[in-house]
Amino acid sequence: VTGASFVVFNGALKTSSGFLAKSSIVEDGLMVQITRETMESLRQALRDKQDFQIICGKMDAGDMKEYVDICWVENEEKTNKG
Repeated sequence: VTGASFVVFNGALKTSSGFLAKSSIVEDGLMVQITRETMESLRQALRDKQDFQIICGKMDAGDMKEYVDICWVENEEKTNKG
């Protein structure tokens, strides 16, 4: 689990790169590089206020994956107000 002050979603990852998606820590935030198709799905999920999961890692890495979960919450008291 990583806490971040901000998240950047970059939709320029090429499918030929061999990655499903890539995540990296940038300063005190998180940058997630995703394909154009995943970006379109993420945008739709945000419009519909639905949870969304991005699987990061190489396509042929087997079980070695990282996950970026975007979750909508009912109770805002438990979230970071900053």
